[in-house]
Amino acid sequence: MKIKNDELIIDGIDKIILRQLMQDARKPILEIARKVGISGAAIHQRLRKLEKSGLLAGSKFIVDPKILGYRTMAFIGVYLDRAANNARAVRQLEDIPEVIECHYTTGNWSILIKILCKNNEDLMHLLNKKIQAIDGVSRTETFISLDQQIDRQIKI
Repeated sequence: MKIKNDELIIDGIDKIILRQLMQDARKPILEIARKVGISGAAIHQRLRKLEKSGLLAGSKFIVDPKILGYRTMAFIGVYLDRAANNARAVRQLEDIPEVIECHYTTGNWSILIKILCKNNEDLMHLLNKKIQAIDGVSRTETFISLDQQIDRQIKI
């Protein structure tokens, strides 16, 4: 691993380590070490360097929201009456647990959010009582996801 022109360059061993952990973050370090042909300590050292570089930001478990009853995923384009209302609107969106992503965008909307709801009735309540009630929101445009067909990280 080295930095060239403010860009992190990783070598083949780092790529193998990252691919293995992206596939299964709980994969034992010694199993990866045997696959790569270096010691477990060397794998740990490389992982610490990758974390220190900012490329790796921990690991996490993925919770399947459908198992908890969240079956409606939607993307909502939020129109603000003034761009100056963005920070305040985002703070209020942070208080809504169903909002799982929020993006400041170019184009028609000021903000694009991704939400998870139990069903369409919950979505309607969320839109009418919470999101559209935020000061500065002039209107919203909603797209319900019927099926997530691709879910992946960047290729290493």
